[in-house]
Amino acid sequence: MAVPLRTDTPLTLVPLSWLLGRWEGAGVLGHPARGETDTRFGQVVEFGHDGRDFLSYTSTTWALDEAGNTTDPLDVETGFWRPQPVDLDAPAPADGPRPVELEVLLTHPTGVVEILVGTARGPRIDLSTDVVARTTTAHEYTAGTRMYGLVEGDLLWATDVTLAGHPMRSYASARLKRVD
Repeated sequence: MAVPLRTDTPLTLVPLSWLLGRWEGAGVLGHPARGETDTRFGQVVEFGHDGRDFLSYTSTTWALDEAGNTTDPLDVETGFWRPQPVDLDAPAPADGPRPVELEVLLTHPTGVVEILVGTARGPRIDLSTDVVARTTTAHEYTAGTRMYGLVEGDLLWATDVTLAGHPMRSYASARLKRVD
């Protein structure tokens, strides 16, 4: 699927250009440490840029009822995805595109701020927690991993988390379609 690039797209953003735009879809989340059973949710994710060398990011989720209608708001994430310049003088890997190092900064209204680091390699992104800062009233979130991928033109993602002293486990995943 071709993604049109704006003329002001910085070279560092080109490997992530497949993310640009608005995505909508549904997924499932739940973690026993928080007393949660699996909950279906709807989600809107937007990736954009203003000509500088980072992506802006917003994700909003709502619980879905049995009929698929939105009910209660669940979460909002806002932040920035900062790809690092690729060393074009380094030899290209024989097994695919050059990896792009990423720094992702996210803020949650629940009192959690996190920095994730990882790599993008073609249409797959793998991230893991580098730093978590929490307010005194935030839930005990200490670490997470995220995977994003472009599959059959859809954005698929999954996250594993460590909560309330429990070991890392699957927490949420979704499949989103581009809506541009």
